[in-house]
Order: sequence, then structure tokens, then C-alpha cells
Amino acid sequence: MTLRIESLTKTYPNGVQALQDVTLTIEPGMFGLLGPNGAGKSTLMRTVATLQQPDGGSIRFRDIDVLKDPRRLREVLGYLPQEFGLYPNMSAESILDHFATLKGVVSAGERRDLVLALLQQVNLYADRKKSVGGFSGGMKQRLGCAIALAGNPKLLIVDEPTAGLDPTERNRFLNLLAGIGEDVVVILSTHIVEDVRELCSQMAIINNGKVILQGAPARILDEVRGRMWRKSVPRAQADEYRTRYQVISASLLAGATVLHVYAETDPGDGFEPVAPDLKDVYFHRLADATGGVVPAEA
Repeated sequence: MTLRIESLTKTYPNGVQALQDVTLTIEPGMFGLLGPNGAGKSTLMRTVATLQQPDGGSIRFRDIDVLKDPRRLREVLGYLPQEFGLYPNMSAESILDHFATLKGVVSAGERRDLVLALLQQVNLYADRKKSVGGFSGGMKQRLGCAIALAGNPKLLIVDEPTAGLDPTERNRFLNLLAGIGEDVVVILSTHIVEDVRELCSQMAIINNGKVILQGAPARILDEVRGRMWRKSVPRAQADEYRTRYQVISASLLAGATVLHVYAETDPGDGFEPVAPDLKDVYFHRLADATGGVVPAEA
């Protein structure tokens, strides 16, 4: 059931290298693909989903050569893109019935049972008769997930599913993903570190089309354990500290700036040790990849 991506490359006509020698091995379970906007995540997801061809490399899922036989992958694929359209005047039940038909569920009775079960699973059963034009963003995302699950996929790809959702809808969607069977390969592509931390047993960080880190979150945290330090400083002094220390992240708290810095030994100057967070690893690796430029906090 393993998904193997090897040496995948893609350069767009405008010269942008969206994928640069991307190699990943993804086992069943939740896999987080983490990276900033524009890192190449969506390009990679569209390529795996057979929506575009790479310039080079290979993709294999089980015994399927994805690039040579995309039809076979589509039979076992569920895909929730970052942006998708729905017919606003149709009910959730009707839309899901339509997509279940496209997925090959031809028996009316079987299809009805499937549709109702999926609506229960994504917590939309009570709203099944409502037009989706009146749905919130989170409700639309959950309906999109139901559509992706309609064909009982063995590979499920969800691209930036919680972007723009309020905290309540985000939690509902993450709980939905967490309930998907362990025998399914689920790829969660996101720029939100918390989504990966809360759900995924394996992850990778991608930036500028390159994989810069891959592994289990617990093991990845070990790389900065004992090397992260924190200090609260006046906002006006934050830039001065950036010239003296390897600042990984900066966030505002009660009018002051809380700095996280990376140092092999105690930097002194009032810094205190802090237990590493996945966000620290993320910013640390991105800073390395961008020549020390610290990304803005999400």
C-alpha cells in the first residue's frame, strides 16, 4: 500500500522550478506535507493525483505505475483540492449522489446507503436537504471530503483543507480526517504546523520545490531538543536581537516580542531553555533553506 515518489521534477513555462528532485516514501496512515505557500505542495499533489505530468521522475502506488497508467490510480484515489466548485442550488445529498454515480456506484439502493452513511460521517446528515450555496466554508470542506471518500479510496489527498476555517470547523475537519481507516494512505498538504502536529505520524517539509526534511514528528523534534531558547524583549529591540542570535521565530505577547532562538549552548543574556515545538523545527529548517530569513508567524 506504499506510495513511492522518486526524483520528481517539474518546471513551468515561466521558468519556475515547482518540483526539484522530490523523493518521498509514504506508508498507510496520516502523512503531513508541510511548507509555506508557494513551496510546491499543490504542484506535487496535482501530479500525484494525475492532473498534470511531471518533467521527470516516477510515482508508484501499490503495483500501479501512476504516470503510465493514471486510470488505475483514479479508481482508488480520493482528492480534495484546495479550491473546488459545487452546484450552489443543489442539496448536499443530491451532489453527493451525483459524485457517487461518477465513482461507479450504479445501484440506486447501494448509492443511497453510501450517501447517507457519508453524510453521517462528515456530520452533514441534518443539513442533507439544504442547498450548498448557503453552507459555511467548513461545511463545504466536509462535503468535499465526503465526495473524496465516495469511492472507498485507498489513497486520499487533501490540499490545504483547513485554510480559512474558524477554530470550531477546523477541529471538526481534523477529527474527520483522524477517523479515516489506517489502511488508507492519507496525505495532508498544509502550511499550518498544528494540523500536522495533531494528526500525522509521518511528515515532510518542502520548500522551493525541494524536500528539506522527512520523518516522524517525534524524531524530528529531537534534532532541536536542548537547542531552543526563549526570551521576551521589547518590540523596539527585536531587530537588534536578530543581528546577534539565530532567531527562529518571533511572536507578540502582551505587547512584547517573544523570541525563539537556536543555539548549541546556552546563549545567556536572559534566554531560558524551552521545550521544542514542531513549529520551531519548521521555522529552523525554513530559515536554513532561505539563508537565515525567518518566515512570518502564521
